[in-house]
Order: sequence, then structure tokens, then C-alpha cells
Amino acid sequence: MYKIFYDLKRNPFEITPDPSFLFPTRRHNEALAALYYGVRRHKGFVVMTGEVGTGKTLLVRCLLELLNRRNVAYAYVFNSLLSPLEFLHYVAGDFGLAASGKTKSELLLELSSYLIGRHQKKLTTVLVVDEAHHLPVEVLEEIRLLTNLETSQEKLLQILLVGQPELDEKLDSFELRQLKQRIALRSQLEPLNLEETKGYIQRRLQLAGATNNAATLFPPETIAKVYRHSRGIPRLINTVCENALITAFARQSQTVTPDVIDEVAADFRLGIVRPTLAAVLAAKRAGAERRPGEPGDPVEGGGPEGANGAESNEEVWQAVKTLLQLHDYLQGTRSGGEQSPAASGPEGQGT
Repeated sequence: MYKIFYDLKRNPFEITPDPSFLFPTRRHNEALAALYYGVRRHKGFVVMTGEVGTGKTLLVRCLLELLNRRNVAYAYVFNSLLSPLEFLHYVAGDFGLAASGKTKSELLLELSSYLIGRHQKKLTTVLVVDEAHHLPVEVLEEIRLLTNLETSQEKLLQILLVGQPELDEKLDSFELRQLKQRIALRSQLEPLNLEETKGYIQRRLQLAGATNNAATLFPPETIAKVYRHSRGIPRLINTVCENALITAFARQSQTVTPDVIDEVAADFRLGIVRPTLAAVLAAKRAGAERRPGEPGDPVEGGGPEGANGAESNEEVWQAVKTLLQLHDYLQGTRSGGEQSPAASGPEGQGT
């Protein structure tokens, strides 16, 4: 819609992970190098984590393009909400094996034979699991056991686990300590800083055909607004800039101004992130265990302001405890046990 007006050949801020738009920051280069090195050197397990929208899937797509040129066979699992048997079926099918209707033992024999055959031909085989933070512990254990297929020198199957920071937390758990010890390489993606955000926006504009107006279309003060609202997350940068171009085009403006960015950010509610009820209750429970004035909960100042702050904190903690008691009571009634509000509800609630 706006391409002709801004002299662009393509949309610069699509949110689909297009490898041709890769902006190689230091972190992204290191992560891609770790993924590629781990595969080519048959290291076994490689893990890459990063927050939502930081470019994990884009790097995976770049890696798969590189592997295609090296005659590397790969199975790419992009939906990790699978049972262990469904997971094995999917992997075998993606490798081109006949998997339908087969039992787990038959699938494992098929995979073993396939991997040994490729190894004898000096060929590399890779399993890439995206959204790996959703994998149940049982599936992660199945993946670990797949790495038992090895020679005395190297692994027959190279495995890349890609996911959000929750994957790191899951791998730190006691039941997955064996898997954690087998990880050969790890990398982590982070949001862009302000300078990288500027380079990211200008590179995308140049790749889209903006040779002369890349710097003027998004001036420095506008880029600063984009960075503030997106927090340097590439996916949000794309969303903000794409909608900003549409708004500026509607106004027939040759420059995207900071107020346009503010308007787009408000429309997308970018400053609003509501925690889940479970997270709120967990935080309140942790805080309610301490009384104001106890170690770790200091009251600033020793004068009237400090005293007022202490009284205010006392009221807050009492309110928190009341809410927790009410929540526990409601949970108890939902679970089927009829309880009297007077017996198990918050103190003073009936007065």
C-alpha cells in the first residue's frame, strides 16, 4: 500500500522469519556460529534460548539454509506439544521414514538403521526442535536417549533445542540433570540496544529498496521512540515500524514522526503486560511471609515519612493476606468441599 509512496520494492518490516533480512549483531553471529559448529563437528546437543521475538526462528531458518547446501538431512519440529510416541512419529516422518502405525520400538529401530546408514556414508543428520520450552520432561528424556546412538568418536544424531528462557529453567531441573550434562554448546539471544535498533531499521529499509531516504524516513528521534516502546525486540520493532509506515502514508507524510510511534504503541498496548494470576499470587505469598521492618524489607527514613511509609506498608500486607485467604477459600469451594465462609473465610469479612 505504501511501497510506491516511499519508493520501496518490498515491505521492509514483515514479521515472518526471512533469512534475507538477517541483521547480524554480535550475539546473533555468535549464536549462528555455535549452531553451525555444533552440527558440523557432531557435538551432539546444542541449546539456544532467547526472549519472545528476539530472532530465534530466523536463525534456525538461516541454519537450515546453510545445511541444505551441505547435504545435511534434518527433521524440524516446530510444534513441541506432543507425547513421546507422537514426537517419535513426527521425527521419523520428517526424515522420510515410514512411521504410520508403528510402535515405539519399531520407530527406534527405523531411526537407528537410518542414522547408521547415513553415518557410514559420512553424512550428517540433525534434529531441530523449535519452541522446545514446551516439551514435557518425558519427551526431553526421549530426546536424550536418542543421543545414545553414537560411535566411539561422535554422535550419530545432532540435536538443536531452541526455546524461550523457560527452557533454561527446565534444563536446570533435577530430573533433567543427565540431559544438561550432555549439552556441548549454549547460546543466548538478547534484545537489541539503541544503536543496533537504528542499524536494524536502516538495513531493512535498504534491503527493501530505500536507497536515498532510509535515514530520513525514520529520523533519530523516531528510532529512539521505536526503541523505547519495543525494548529492542526485533519482532516488536517490525510491528511498530510497519504500522507507523501505514499511518504516515495515510497522512501523506514523507517522514515517520515520533508522535506516530507513540500512537502505534498505544494502539498495540505495548506498555501493558499483565502478570498471570498464578504469578501474582506467588509473589504475594512470598512477600506476605515477611512483616514490614524485618530484614530484607527496610523502611526508608526515620522521621514522619518513614513512619507513614511503615503504616502504609502494614496496611498493604494486611490487604495481601486478606486476598490470599479469600483466594484459598474460593479454591477450596471450587474443589468440591463446601466450607462455611464464617469458618474458613478471611477474618472480619462478615462484619
